Amino acid sequence: MRIWVSSLEKVHDVHAQAAPSRAVSLLAPGDVFPSLGGLAPEDHHKVHLHDIREPKDDHVTPGEAHVGELVTFLEGWRPDAPLLVHCWAGISRSTATAFIAACLHNPEADEAIIAQTIRDASPTAYPNTLIVAHADNILDRGGKMIDAVNAMSEWRMAEQASPFSIPAKF
Repeated sequence: MRIWVSSLEKVHDVHAQAAPSRAVSLLAPGDVFPSLGGLAPEDHHKVHLHDIREPKDDHVTPGEAHVGELVTFLEGWRPDAPLLVHCWAGISRSTATAFIAACLHNPEADEAIIAQTIRDASPTAYPNTLIVAHADNILDRGGKMIDAVNAMSEWRMAEQASPFSIPAKF
């Protein structure tokens, strides 16, 4: 199966195409989460946080508690069914989450291969390094996750990414 990544604007189209068993929405405080028909409330993890990589006044910084709850939710996802992840633009928070999901369910896989698979699927992917760093710590990956994301080839700036998917199994 696959891990699907989308922007908020395209999430309903991707949801219809992918028919995910679970979904993750990562939006800024005040943004309205989409209703993804067919998913039970416990199968749609919703997180309000800003897409920032260091603390900033009047912003919700991605913290270890946010990422811990995300990892717990992703542990309940079975990779034999599609997963949908989205944020506002489909560039940073969602790609970090897709990377985390793939690393979590492929503990023996090389993190650099997973990161490169994301890059190959989306030239605009720019995983949020703070979110990844917290996951690296929680999953006890010894810095390999953050190193893999930092080593990704240069990303192409865009206001919004095209939806893409990566394999759930590596």
